[in-house]
Amino acid sequence: MGKFKSQRRGPRRPPKAAKADKDDGGQKEAAVVMDAVVAKALPNAMFEVEIEGGHKLIAYAAGRMRRYFIRITPGDRIRVELSPYDLTRGRIVYRYRE
Repeated sequence: MGKFKSQRRGPRRPPKAAKADKDDGGQKEAAVVMDAVVAKALPNAMFEVEIEGGHKLIAYAAGRMRRYFIRITPGDRIRVELSPYDLTRGRIVYRYRE
């Protein structure tokens, strides 16, 4: 008979090729990450954020922050990701504990 008790079903497939490691998380361009302070809460879950140097920009809470109901209030220290294309808008990705 043979070594195997049952017959193989289906064609033999070549082993899968190893994928190249991507460390950018699937983003097209690397985001600029900065620490900031929330200056004012705006409507529609937007915030006016002041980064070091006194520059102000508009930021929104990332989806993961909304999913886990992380509250953001004026005065909070946060981490903001900025797109290299538009430095006046950002995404709040982390709120520091105080």
